[in-house]
Amino acid sequence: MIRKYRLGDPIETESVVCPMPVTEGLPEGLLYVSEGCFKKVLTENTRVYGLGETVRGINKRGWKYISNCTDDPVHTETKHSLYAAQNFILVWDADDAVGYYFDTPCKVEFDVGYERYDELVVRLETPDAYVYEITPDLAENESKASEADTPCRRVVRQFRHIIGRSYIPPRWAFGYGQSRWGYKSREDIENVIKGYKEADIPLDSVYLDIDYMDAFKDFTINEKTYPDFPGFVKEVKDKNIHLVPIIDAGVKIEKGYEVYEEGIEQDHFCKKEDGTPFVAAVWPGRVHFPDLLKKETREWFGEKYSFLLDKGIDGFWNDMNEPAIFYSEDGLKEAFKKIRSFEGQNLDIGTFFQFTNVVETINNNPNDYASFYHEYMGKRFRHDKLHNLYGYMMTRAAGEAFEKLSPDKRILMFSRSSYIGMHRYGGVWTGDNDSWWSHILLNIQQLPALNMCGFLYCGADTGGFSANTTEDLMLRWLTVSIFTPLFRNHSALGTRDQELYRFPHKDWMRGMVRLRYALIPYLYSEFMKAALNEDMYIQPLSFAYPEDDRACCTEDQLLVGESIMIAPVYTQNAKGRYVYLPEDMKMLRFEGDVLKEEKVLEKGDHYIDVSLKEVVVFLRKGHALPLAKPANTTAELKNDLTYICFDADPGSYDLYTDDGITPVK
Repeated sequence: MIRKYRLGDPIETESVVCPMPVTEGLPEGLLYVSEGCFKKVLTENTRVYGLGETVRGINKRGWKYISNCTDDPVHTETKHSLYAAQNFILVWDADDAVGYYFDTPCKVEFDVGYERYDELVVRLETPDAYVYEITPDLAENESKASEADTPCRRVVRQFRHIIGRSYIPPRWAFGYGQSRWGYKSREDIENVIKGYKEADIPLDSVYLDIDYMDAFKDFTINEKTYPDFPGFVKEVKDKNIHLVPIIDAGVKIEKGYEVYEEGIEQDHFCKKEDGTPFVAAVWPGRVHFPDLLKKETREWFGEKYSFLLDKGIDGFWNDMNEPAIFYSEDGLKEAFKKIRSFEGQNLDIGTFFQFTNVVETINNNPNDYASFYHEYMGKRFRHDKLHNLYGYMMTRAAGEAFEKLSPDKRILMFSRSSYIGMHRYGGVWTGDNDSWWSHILLNIQQLPALNMCGFLYCGADTGGFSANTTEDLMLRWLTVSIFTPLFRNHSALGTRDQELYRFPHKDWMRGMVRLRYALIPYLYSEFMKAALNEDMYIQPLSFAYPEDDRACCTEDQLLVGESIMIAPVYTQNAKGRYVYLPEDMKMLRFEGDVLKEEKVLEKGDHYIDVSLKEVVVFLRKGHALPLAKPANTTAELKNDLTYICFDADPGSYDLYTDDGITPVK
């Protein structure tokens, strides 16, 4: 059952697609203590899930999370905000499960037992929102067969129903992708493809970061470093490899640049209060931001993707769309003024930090976000009141354009910043992580919450984006990433090269990627069933085993689809790990794509040895796991599958197949 409540005068976000009447009053399960502030008592056993892409565990208790899309590349446990605003929480205590969605683009603070461990406190920056309360009764759209589902899964499925079907990428987007900020030329890309081919490591895509552009301008090509770009796209596509360019939010201010000139002429850029265009800076220096909350601007900006579609491109990633701001023109002037005021002073402990703070706080400054405006649904809004919608609307612009520009073909699209609703137009990657062992665990723990919020196509930068990865870290990270829909190795300029063929044990790397390709029929099938049935592709153990306290407390093991559980090793120098089995399972030990061991293990605790070259998977009782013969691209995978079973027949597995390209209606 779902009830919709109205607080004040909410701003429509169009994140919910199912119309429903407004229930009078306030949500029964929440205490409305003051304007825009809700409270709920938490018992000792209450678990709180959701909130999408955040720091810390699957159970969100014990910390404060703030929905405020933030360009922050240092993802430590101390942070309250990352790139996303996904305001869905699920509160579960024994058989009592209830979900809440706070649909408002303003900043929202979720104090999940931070100030008081026995209280959930939700504070809205402005007391205007739609609040949806979801209880686990069967919805009209659900079959009676789902009555056996757990309360948490039913809540999630009902929520997913009202926000609409999750984005479905092309099947090739489940292959392995290589990316790096620093591929500066066609020759660099050719060398990457050559490196993977010579190492015989499967590869489906290579990503183009900002260096493919002419002076970092959106929808341009640097013809000097990427000559005959359409020919190059065709050349690599003939090898079944796809090029995936980046698109950033800021449009460079430059006379003669068509996108800039059109944006000025057709009034598509955000303005300051006095009506002049807002000037900020990102990669190309001074930019304007398209007013993507305005329908006409979304149509205009979305059509610009045709510049690359027409050259054969069939995949994109949207970046810097919180939007990130290096500085604003007005903010920079003020900063220089402050810096000059320190000249000639004796900078003591107080004034020295005041001096350094001027530069340290110039980027992504809250004052800048409060200094420009949008036209949205016929009204004028200051940006900070709609801030969390910007990345959503950028990807929506692309997704809606693809329906017109490429009606018969799926286009890969994923984004850094997001709000619920964007999940209908693209997936997400979890941004600028680090080559830290703790970030493997963070990757594991973010996946279920993203699925709850509709973001099924998701993944992290394998091996870590910032800092320098190591061979053992990369190998352990691969044992997570081979199960995530988005499987991309991405790293930052100035870090150690981390293409898989560069490592001494590249044969071990090869084996793990080959296992991924063997798993694609299963992974794609489970993804599609989750998308089409408004369900979860990855879920925590607690959702399947709610009566098992140990399972409910286990946060480093995941269920991937209906058949398997994974328990990755994420600790440096570990030779294995303890694994908790909530039921009897069959352990499958792979060395590369070769199955080395099958062994039925009883329910309970087991120490499992896992060498750096191995992947261990646990097959659930009564289920089957289909495997393909590995190939070097998804296009070369065949349908002659083998099945590993545990008290099940191969025919019991419901395999989903399609051509992987045609849009699913």
